[in-house]
Amino acid sequence: MRARALGAAVDLSTALSYSSGTRSYLSFTKLHELPVDPTADTLSLFAVYMSSYIKPTSVDSYLSGVCNVLEPFYPDVRKNRNSALVRRTIKGCKRLYSSAPERAEALTLEDLARASHTLVSPSHDDLAFLAMLHVGFFGLHRLAELTDHDTPKLRNPRKTMRRSTVKFADDGTSFSYWLPTHKADALYEGNTVHILRRDDGPDPMSVFRAYLASRDRRPFALCPQLWLLADGRVPTRSWFTSRLRQLFPNSGVGGHSMRPGGATFFALEGYPDDRIQGLGRWTSDAFKMYIRKHPALLHALLLARSRRDGANAGTAA
Repeated sequence: MRARALGAAVDLSTALSYSSGTRSYLSFTKLHELPVDPTADTLSLFAVYMSSYIKPTSVDSYLSGVCNVLEPFYPDVRKNRNSALVRRTIKGCKRLYSSAPERAEALTLEDLARASHTLVSPSHDDLAFLAMLHVGFFGLHRLAELTDHDTPKLRNPRKTMRRSTVKFADDGTSFSYWLPTHKADALYEGNTVHILRRDDGPDPMSVFRAYLASRDRRPFALCPQLWLLADGRVPTRSWFTSRLRQLFPNSGVGGHSMRPGGATFFALEGYPDDRIQGLGRWTSDAFKMYIRKHPALLHALLLARSRRDGANAGTAA
């Protein structure tokens, strides 16, 4: 049982990334005839070496992998990783080699409307795609929360959303479902996601109901998974992104467009920062970083704040 617990401490996809980082480290020490012992000096040299091949921001995850895998054999590896030498080396590499990040365009309400109008006679898979697109937008989801990993051995059924958790409010104003886990869920407790009906523009509830009606008529109606395609499979990330590319060719819209799009929408609706942070299940530091990385969201937040300040000033007068 302890072995199972230790094995479950790191997510499968994270463990794969850690293994890749460790293999790169071992290849580096062999190539340069250095001892495997991850001293501060060796880790510093490794950081410089890898920054020539990958983005310096990714070197951090490689070093985390080295720490995770080699710590049983070299107990001081984390102390060495956090040494001033290694930290300053990484900081210098970021200044020397960093480039402008490529961000997916934020999805908009117009994009949602275009998707619905394009798929005028939707098949079951079309309904699934539209529902996932709307839920991802208004629920501020990461793509990985809605889909299965493309690699079967990296799929975790514990992360799959369940049909049985879906609930509709008695007054018909909203629906909810249980998200088993997410990136910021350190306690693995999950979250209930609530989405409101909209009377004007794209309505996530009507799209979601249409998908559920189709799903629950299928032979797999009693299967536990919420999202299922016509062939009974859970949608994968590549399936979803390929549908996006078909719908939005020659654009910057991608699998990561729903979350910033939804956050920008709520900001323009006047939601305060802390409420959007809660809706998106961000930690405080992660949300601040997310705002810096998405200028459109920052602009929307500042615009909404200016409107609130103006309204408050008018009330006071």
